Amino acid sequence: MSIREVSLANSDIHQMIGQKVTLDFTTITDPKRTASGKFSFIAKAKGVPVRVIGLGGDYLPSTKFKASGKLFESNEPRVAALFLSWEKFKLIDEATWWQQNLGNIRAGLRKVSANEPLIPGMVLGDTSLQSASFTEAMRRSGLTHLTAVSGANFAIISSFLLWLMQFPIKKVRIRLAVTSITLIAFVGLVRPSPSVLRAAAMAAVVIFAKSHRQRSDSVPSLGFAIAVVVIADPWQARDPGFALSVLATAGLLLIAPRIKAPRVLAEPIAATLLCSPIVVSLSGYLSISSVLANVLAAPLVAPVTILGFIAALIPPLAPLLVAVAKIPAGLITKVAYRAADFPVINLRNAFLLIAFIAALYFGRKYLFILIPIILILTFLQRWPNNDWQIANCDVGQGDALVLKSAPHSGVVIDVGPEPRLIDQCLKALSINEIPLLILTHPHADHVGGLVGATNGRKIGRIIQNAMRGEILKLGEMRIEFLWPDNGSHYFTDNGGEGSEINNQSIVALITTNDYSLLTTGDLEPDAQSLISPPKVDYLKVAHHGSKYQDNRFNKAANPELAIISVGVGNKYGHPAAQTMKLFKKVVRTDKAGAIAIDPNTGSVSSSKVGAFGLPVLWRVA
Repeated sequence: MSIREVSLANSDIHQMIGQKVTLDFTTITDPKRTASGKFSFIAKAKGVPVRVIGLGGDYLPSTKFKASGKLFESNEPRVAALFLSWEKFKLIDEATWWQQNLGNIRAGLRKVSANEPLIPGMVLGDTSLQSASFTEAMRRSGLTHLTAVSGANFAIISSFLLWLMQFPIKKVRIRLAVTSITLIAFVGLVRPSPSVLRAAAMAAVVIFAKSHRQRSDSVPSLGFAIAVVVIADPWQARDPGFALSVLATAGLLLIAPRIKAPRVLAEPIAATLLCSPIVVSLSGYLSISSVLANVLAAPLVAPVTILGFIAALIPPLAPLLVAVAKIPAGLITKVAYRAADFPVINLRNAFLLIAFIAALYFGRKYLFILIPIILILTFLQRWPNNDWQIANCDVGQGDALVLKSAPHSGVVIDVGPEPRLIDQCLKALSINEIPLLILTHPHADHVGGLVGATNGRKIGRIIQNAMRGEILKLGEMRIEFLWPDNGSHYFTDNGGEGSEINNQSIVALITTNDYSLLTTGDLEPDAQSLISPPKVDYLKVAHHGSKYQDNRFNKAANPELAIISVGVGNKYGHPAAQTMKLFKKVVRTDKAGAIAIDPNTGSVSSSKVGAFGLPVLWRVA
């Protein structure tokens, strides 16, 4: 891996970082739309991979195009640089005949499955039709693996092909050869993701063994598959998707046979057991309904996969086959949504899970003591644990503020970058109704979680544009908009395309009988200097506490408590040290997690700190 990293660092592309360039590219991966509407994908330029983000078309792999833009340093280890473009790409050459045909197959299945997005996901790993709420339901219910093509897909399709060919083709080796060719084409169709490459390598070993009439041992096959994939692409060694794929397979091979339960129960339990530490480290929670969800979904997987596969290859039959496949696919969708409604255990340390299982195993006779202790600690670690009126959700590098307007009802200002995080926060706050939703400006870290905020909630008015001087009243809550105004201004560009949009952020002064609060979006110094805010109790500091602040603006607000919504270890260096010094007391989400404030008592409840000031290790949500 280090050799490849050095070669990327020494490449011509890496040496041009910071420059505006015009380059010829060849697309490698399928483009995906970002929250801002641009396309993001990996393409090759000057012989090395580059992450491209721009206004280009929905190009297929192998498409050649020319683009102008600027190269930046990238945190993505397998690319030489990040290329950002604000101009349309110029097509040089269409994708190859092979890729065009594969693309047509994928597009055809997408089109005929428009009303059931799970089908292209399960058959081809194509999740482009899936909504953010559905993706979150699949993740929360532990069914995400169904839309990541893996060994199960290869097993289902190869078994179906071998069964089908036994009638016209009598020789085993010919049947295996045809199956091998089909699976190679299948890899191209579903795209060579980590789970696909691992499954393909393992399938190759099994087919080779059968063709030579030798016993195929699954565990050595898995080891061979791991070795082949890691040698071919060393970065897979630290890809969590590849790790989950390997661990799930290992669980089926090594642990499932030892579990004294029906196979339909043993397999999901085994896979969940080995995958749990990584799942917890990635998502921060463990689904307690995932085993049941997988048991219910298991018998429905093969019909969807086989019918969808035939529909993709034989378009005239597609409408009929997909109509049939929608029945089991729809049942899986219902299972996902129902299972997602079950509570999950939020764990901050995977070691705790291991310790808990060990305690149950070795101290079963002390369960009558352990269970009450666990329940009491869980209650004491709840969030929020005060009579909150203001809450700032922990949505990573983004903003999401909630102001209680009535029981189970709250005004929401921005929704963060990810639907799962804001939905999880609103559930913790018991918010079922949002009478007013304010989106301060159209940047992904403020509006990307919109689907999560609206999921299953009654939504009133949504404000995306406001004007200085406008006043809204909601019960005893008074909301006055201080910015933007209707004037024409020239603002300094503070290092990116976002300054102009940042300076159009909605600034709101909220007052109630108990508190005053100023929210500022990502407003930068030039716009801040045009506002004269009153003194307030609480200030949501602009732009995640960046160094770009107007001192006069913040001193005029002079809050008793400044709130900084910021992501842990963010690459921007937020919050800046000089910004922190502007305020007498600061609470920040990267340190405290989600924050809930009771203005009457002054108490601040942190999702990372439980009762008696102890760190929160787990939480049921």
